Amino acid sequence: MTDLRASHSDHVHPFDEWRGASGIFVLINLRGGVAERIREIQRRYDPRLAAFAPPHITLIGSSGAGPIAASTPREQLRRTLEAVTRDAGAIRLAFDPPVRFLQTDTIALPLDPHGPLRALHERIKTSGLPLGRSRHAFTPHVTLSLYRTPDQQEVRELLSLRVSEPVVVDHIAVSLTEEPYPPRPLFELPLG
Repeated sequence: MTDLRASHSDHVHPFDEWRGASGIFVLINLRGGVAERIREIQRRYDPRLAAFAPPHITLIGSSGAGPIAASTPREQLRRTLEAVTRDAGAIRLAFDPPVRFLQTDTIALPLDPHGPLRALHERIKTSGLPLGRSRHAFTPHVTLSLYRTPDQQEVRELLSLRVSEPVVVDHIAVSLTEEPYPPRPLFELPLG
């Protein structure tokens, strides 16, 4: 396991030891009725995804910005993210209809990539934390199906789903992911 207290001062680049999708992710864990509804959808269409992690939005670590270096000292991480969240208020969002990401079998519930959610993403992205690169634009979403290939009927069912419950973003959750193991929560911070 990576030591979060280690320093990268002797490294040429903070990501030389990264492999795959490992690192520190900043998430928004869904809560309440909307979380339960999405968890049930995941259990039905992708039990492995449902068992891997609770329904969440990846704010940092996937699209728009890669994961934070796993060796970032925890104190620096917390201090930097506290400065970002201190001035941020709660955000109320609505899901758009499900989409299938191009050339994949991944089906997700997208959220508007503009406005206050993007502003929060950008504040973390430009905070000075060592981030990996991302090959994709910021596309906030909650994944419904990832690990298994749905058949055509399941694709139609997933794409016809509508989740009308609002999403309230009032916190960020920071976790360490070392594939293929489940994420390990590090800490959570409230917004505002």
